[in-house]
Amino acid sequence: MSDQVSAVADRSTIRLALVVGGLVLAVLLGFGLGRLNGGGTGGTATAGVSSSTGGHTHPPGTGVHDHGAVTSTDGQAGAEAGGLSVSSSGYTFAPLATEFPAGQPGQLRFQVRDAQSRPVTRFAVVHDKPMHLIVVRRDLTGYQHLHPTMAPDGTWSVPLTLAQPGVWRAYADFTAVADDGGQAAVTVGVDLVAPGGYQPRPLPKPATSTTVDGFTVSYQGSPQAGATVPLTFRVDGAGGVAALERYLGAYGHLVALREGDLGYLHVHPELELVDGQVKFWLTVPDPGRYRLYLDFQVGANVHTAEFTLTIP
Repeated sequence: MSDQVSAVADRSTIRLALVVGGLVLAVLLGFGLGRLNGGGTGGTATAGVSSSTGGHTHPPGTGVHDHGAVTSTDGQAGAEAGGLSVSSSGYTFAPLATEFPAGQPGQLRFQVRDAQSRPVTRFAVVHDKPMHLIVVRRDLTGYQHLHPTMAPDGTWSVPLTLAQPGVWRAYADFTAVADDGGQAAVTVGVDLVAPGGYQPRPLPKPATSTTVDGFTVSYQGSPQAGATVPLTFRVDGAGGVAALERYLGAYGHLVALREGDLGYLHVHPELELVDGQVKFWLTVPDPGRYRLYLDFQVGANVHTAEFTLTIP
């Protein structure tokens, strides 16, 4: 009889051990799958950048991609111009120096700081780069699209030449990755100074076609204040429509700056060419004059076509 009781107890002990072991195994498997699927923040904690938004695409017709504001819960950003202040969405553009001798090569060094004044070191890669820096003089001349590099302490640096005297505007266009993994697409701006006699140039008259480096660049579309409309750009070379190449992950990049306050609009194209042309969707927030800058690549060389646009 005692042997039977002992056998029953042994079987109960084995069943209990199997149940407990199964529960432990399930917990461990669940935790491991969660880590593999990005459930924790460890996936980007030690990296300076995250590629989770590498494509950074938006449905066509959804309006301007404005890095001046954090994207809303539906994934879209507002149509207001960005880059009007040195701080936005809890992030601050902090240059180490703001004065550069006109016409002389220099080095722009800066940090992006969070609400606690700590240097930010985690950025998502958007269009092949974690940081896009746009520099232009206040009369909207001298446009430059630069890509700084970041040191481990969060200090960015990039060679910079301010060709002419005057006040220049620098825009830091980036997507910061917070400690909890959340991402904020932001554009912040700061003034740079090249001492000397400033002689602003008037904007060229509005036109839908221009020439640059032997290419004729034209666009079709009629932007309106507060409305989302398509702009289609065609690039022609000596032999007809140019063979556009991907530059920073896209067939073209379009920046629009508003005359006066230099409000910044950054618009992304559709993923593929349309009959060999680059198609953008643009929302202009207010009437006024804007300067458009189209970056495109042909034969491994990047070119920039500029247009003046008047919105009544």
